[in-house]
Amino acid sequence: MSVKSDRWIRHMAQHAGMIDPFVPEQIRSQTGDPIISFGTSSYGYDVRCAPEFKIFTNINSVIVDPKQFNNDSFINSYSDVCIIPPNSFVLARTIEYFRIPRDVLVICLGKSTYARCGIIVNVTPLEPEWEGCVTLEFSNTTPLPAKIYANEGVAQMIFLQADETCMMSYRDRGGKYQGQSGVTLPKP
Repeated sequence: MSVKSDRWIRHMAQHAGMIDPFVPEQIRSQTGDPIISFGTSSYGYDVRCAPEFKIFTNINSVIVDPKQFNNDSFINSYSDVCIIPPNSFVLARTIEYFRIPRDVLVICLGKSTYARCGIIVNVTPLEPEWEGCVTLEFSNTTPLPAKIYANEGVAQMIFLQADETCMMSYRDRGGKYQGQSGVTLPKP
């Protein structure tokens, strides 16, 4: 496997539709205001968070069960910012829609700006031939409320290209999260 460079990412996004919408350079400010950067970096792509959030709450005292997920576990929020309660959790999604090639695996890492504030971003790997908007998981590990900014960078995708293609891709298996477009909840 090899880590892919900005040249490869640009080529795959522009000619194979791997990332849509695609930003070919790193954006660090908009209209003169500083933002958390997004777009193509040296060896990855910094994704943006869409203004759609599912904030976990204990108001209804339900148990979080991945086999029988209860929609009363969270509240929906549509905003340019999301406040994560102390020691709590939020689901969001990327603005970008991904189409992963059959010989590529994508690993996601949180941006240091959020990590240094105690906000952990977790995303499972994007498997070969998976496609969709990525559901993002944010954990606020601090005893204080924490803010996430929509339409700004939140995590970096690292693209690993295999020496040979896999025998069975996510699409071949009929993966249950194929083609997701919104914040997608657990599916048993």
